[in-house]
Amino acid sequence: MFWPVPMYLPLLVSAVLALGAPWAGRRMPPRAGAWAMLCAAVVAAGTWVTELAILAFTAVGQVPLVAAQGPWSVSALAAEDPVSRKIAAVCAGVILVLTVSLTLASWRRGRALVDAWRECRDIAAGGDLAVVDDPVPAAFAVLGLPGRVVVSSGMLRLLDGPERGALLAHERAHLRHRHHVFSLVLHLTTVVNPLLRSLERAGAFAVERWADEEAGAAVGDRRVVARAIARAALASSRAGQAALAATGGPVPQRVQALLAPPVRHRVGVMVAFSVLMAACCGSLAVTAHDTERLFEAAMHAHATAVRVSAR
Repeated sequence: MFWPVPMYLPLLVSAVLALGAPWAGRRMPPRAGAWAMLCAAVVAAGTWVTELAILAFTAVGQVPLVAAQGPWSVSALAAEDPVSRKIAAVCAGVILVLTVSLTLASWRRGRALVDAWRECRDIAAGGDLAVVDDPVPAAFAVLGLPGRVVVSSGMLRLLDGPERGALLAHERAHLRHRHHVFSLVLHLTTVVNPLLRSLERAGAFAVERWADEEAGAAVGDRRVVARAIARAALASSRAGQAALAATGGPVPQRVQALLAPPVRHRVGVMVAFSVLMAACCGSLAVTAHDTERLFEAAMHAHATAVRVSAR
């Protein structure tokens, strides 16, 4: 007998991970928090999609044409299947919608990145820095080969020497650590599982804080970084979704974090985070094993029926 509760357990655990990860990530140092939330988003989204596929396949497997490829007994599978046909059909529909949505979102984000790179590649640059003669203050990083830090003359005039160094160090940290990839993956996992929206916001904040701390280490004064991003945030920014800007995210919270002592590693939070992700993967493994046993029983029933009919 196959009980229905373990079949739905991965959905519950992945939801707990999706909702709890932002809380845990904010209590870690920015770099560790960004990586932890990225891993949590991938695990939660992967568990969500895989579980929906497993639930949907319990109904697909009862289609005679599909069962013949097993082969397994449709009647035996239907008798032991803990998932109702309606729920399995809904899961199949959700999988279809998610596939289309993920394809469209990937295309849009990919095209935005390419368009941003094409727009900036012809700008005269000294190394990775491109200065645009524009009175509107703006500064952002654009991923590419090579990546570029684009800053306007208006932004350079707005900041003093140390603040300019802090701003450029922030943007170069985005390029060096490929933070655009973090943003892309977090966004795509949100498309897969809407419960991850708060995690996407928390992850984006952690990425900006990571760059802030890198800039603080580069210039040797976190207060200079706080002052630079505060002044830059007062000016308008033209950075789009394909660019990462120093004025991104909730600036007041970033400034407050820079003026406070650095966040220390908390072993308890890291352990709890790891346990939750392991539970997510473990519950999915249990469900996959139970589903495999379900189909093995149906295959055994089919083989028995064939032997009986052959006598």
